[in-house]
Amino acid sequence: MSYLNINTNVLGLRNAKHLLRRASFNFSSENIKEFSTLTPEEAFDKLIASQANQWSEPYDPRPEDDPDGYWLSSPKLPKEFDGQFRKRRIVTSWWWYNGVHKNSLREKMTFFLHTSFTVSKDNGGGLSTHFFDHMRLLDFYAFGNLKTLSKKITFDNSMLDYLDNTKNNANNPNENYAREFLELFTILKAEQIGNGDYTNYTEIDVQQAAKVFSGIKTEADRTIIDSDTNIPIGRIQLNTHDKNDKKFSHAFDNTVITGKDTEEGVVEELNDFVEMVFSKDATAISFVRKLYRYFVKSEWSDEIETNVIVPLAQELKDNDYEVLPIVKKLLTCNHFYDLDDSDATDEIIGSILKSPLQLFNELMTFFDIKMPNPDTEAEEFYAFFSFVHNFYLAAGGMIFWSPDSVAGYPAHYQAPDFDRHWLSSNTVLARYKIIESLLTGRNKIGNNGRINVELNTPLFVQNVIDSPSIAKDLINELAGYLYPEPISDERNLYFAQNLLEGFEDFYWTNEWLKFEGTGDDVIVKTRLDALITQMINAPEFQLM
Repeated sequence: MSYLNINTNVLGLRNAKHLLRRASFNFSSENIKEFSTLTPEEAFDKLIASQANQWSEPYDPRPEDDPDGYWLSSPKLPKEFDGQFRKRRIVTSWWWYNGVHKNSLREKMTFFLHTSFTVSKDNGGGLSTHFFDHMRLLDFYAFGNLKTLSKKITFDNSMLDYLDNTKNNANNPNENYAREFLELFTILKAEQIGNGDYTNYTEIDVQQAAKVFSGIKTEADRTIIDSDTNIPIGRIQLNTHDKNDKKFSHAFDNTVITGKDTEEGVVEELNDFVEMVFSKDATAISFVRKLYRYFVKSEWSDEIETNVIVPLAQELKDNDYEVLPIVKKLLTCNHFYDLDDSDATDEIIGSILKSPLQLFNELMTFFDIKMPNPDTEAEEFYAFFSFVHNFYLAAGGMIFWSPDSVAGYPAHYQAPDFDRHWLSSNTVLARYKIIESLLTGRNKIGNNGRINVELNTPLFVQNVIDSPSIAKDLINELAGYLYPEPISDERNLYFAQNLLEGFEDFYWTNEWLKFEGTGDDVIVKTRLDALITQMINAPEFQLM
């Protein structure tokens, strides 16, 4: 079968929607139309093209009498600034704002790396400045080398704080980072086959890895700059590094890493350790499985494991862990577009339950909802983002950039439900109330306060929909954008009940023409708000 062969067909509407949902945070109608005329390779090249940030640097308008302003580039020590919790949230708002204003794979890949090398901004991620550097590091390697990132992130100040490696000393080992590096970040645990033996590594390997990592500390003032990334990094404290040889188990072929007593030697030990871990097939397999679950589908058959996962893992390893070629092959192949067998509707498209972040980004970008400009309307923007972060995403089961454990968000790792974790009795209200909030401009999830954005449905329909005056055509066209698959005539009639209020089709036609002629949108807005609320809260919109 031609699982990994490149799909050379023009995407068309169905596949353009599929690719943009999986590979971008921007789902505008303009992007969908443009991508529908491209081949998968052409679309991929467009998604990886360089795109500038619209918001160049986070800004803190508080305290009011003397704002901290652009504190991230201030010569003052990071710890001299108050409000670190608030500042970390500003950093995430900066990342999100830029992500939804670009049509780029980079932000999706950055968030993938966040799910693979987890740091929590709200629970141990260190100073806001260090967290900003952490996000920039993930962004730098979003299209880069996973093995190199695994070395660099060991010196990342935010990671050093989050997993306590800054407390890891030769005479008082802290194994937290070493354990997560093996168990969650790289080779993964696999099946336990003996006391302290987890197939891919053993407890001995965790202990020896901690010795390799010992003496690597945070650098509070950001004065040490990595020459490859130009991003501040941690430091080496030689007198706390374990200078003895590190002897690994049979899982790593009884490898011995020679202990060193210089700063250059500590880096050499780290490089030798990472090279050893990444020489194993299991490491390549683990990364490809993560990529597949993130971009394609949460679960797969033995047939897919053999014909997609294993070949891609071998290619990843053979290419020394350059990630972009693997992502390209995954997002351009027949399998990704359900073309590897005779049934083009049975596997991939519409198979993932959207995260609350994905669902919200689609609403904002598809309906072209304008938000306050963070450069010129900082307070208004932060109030809006506070609604997104504190009410919608939190109630939807996603504390943004703050998974509840180092393993990440359960949707990305916890079998058997995986992405189905996003939808539960605890999270469904936020998913159903978000469209009401956007339509009214008020926080319907929490306090009913203003949220500083509002969707004008008549204006949107007038600008985007080709046949707005014909009820059936309007509904089909909306569904054609919003849902993975076209809807049936029966489903169209179901949605029409909310638009027509029991009247004949000409009722809507007359009201729409009246709106176009007079500008009076009272009736059409009421009907369109009801229709779009029903369509957004339908099961079809929850899937991608």
